[in-house]
Amino acid sequence: MNLPTSVTLVEMGPRDGLQNESASISLATKLRLIDDLAAAGLSVIESGSFVNPKWIPQMADSAEVFRGLQRRAGVRYTALTPNLQGLERALDAGADEVAVFAAASEAFSRKNINCGIAESLQRFEPVMARAEAAGVRVRGYVSCVLGCPYEGEIAPQNVLEVARALLGLGCHEVSLGDTIGTGTAGSTQRLLDALLPQIPAQQLALHCHDTYGQALANILVGLQNGIATVDASVAGLGGCPYARGATGNVATEDVVYMLNGMGIHTGIDLDALVSAGARISEALGRRNGSRAANALLASAG
Repeated sequence: MNLPTSVTLVEMGPRDGLQNESASISLATKLRLIDDLAAAGLSVIESGSFVNPKWIPQMADSAEVFRGLQRRAGVRYTALTPNLQGLERALDAGADEVAVFAAASEAFSRKNINCGIAESLQRFEPVMARAEAAGVRVRGYVSCVLGCPYEGEIAPQNVLEVARALLGLGCHEVSLGDTIGTGTAGSTQRLLDALLPQIPAQQLALHCHDTYGQALANILVGLQNGIATVDASVAGLGGCPYARGATGNVATEDVVYMLNGMGIHTGIDLDALVSAGARISEALGRRNGSRAANALLASAG
């Protein structure tokens, strides 16, 4: 078993977590969430998205979010940027790192960004060149790596081809997204069996949705294969607007609780993280999606 001694958690809450909320969320609430997360020890926080606000209205104030950050030393504040225009806005707002996204499913790619996989990758070429010129690192996301709402199961070879393409374009890391949460420990292992002979574990991350309650099991498989970067969202916030039935990302609190029990270092204060999740859940008027947080809050009385 090749368990890492430490794991980096990439916090998705402020972006992937909030983008599906229908009610308006104030700038102050967003900034408080990001600062709470940084104070709890999260060192990578995806803080906004520079997509067309017509498609994701909740992210329309991302420039104001970045300009309003109380930046903490050692924390990377990152942004999702689908194209060159989005990248320029992110750079102007002061994003430390950006991310681009492709899909392992042709149908999902067309539904999500109105073009096929090959064309989507071509569109990233000017984005990568501009980011390199600006000295900003780019992360790559691959959606639907363990299942697609339109195509069903996805062949691991498809995922490998897209991941290799993103790395070839210059992404420093590729995050493997189980967008609709249908993956299991078995399918996760089969995927990694296909990827790891070609791509070092250090260049891969896992992004698991918990639709079927399998996210922690899938993350454990990733850890056992040497993957040491995990995406998660405080209080289990978020989902995917293009994947019907997909529930939130795995809760950051649940991942930290599991990692603490395994003796794997995260640098995160679980109590502070639980407080952050409770505060944003209350602000949104929604139930906290973290089972660990709910149990810890109940036990605290």
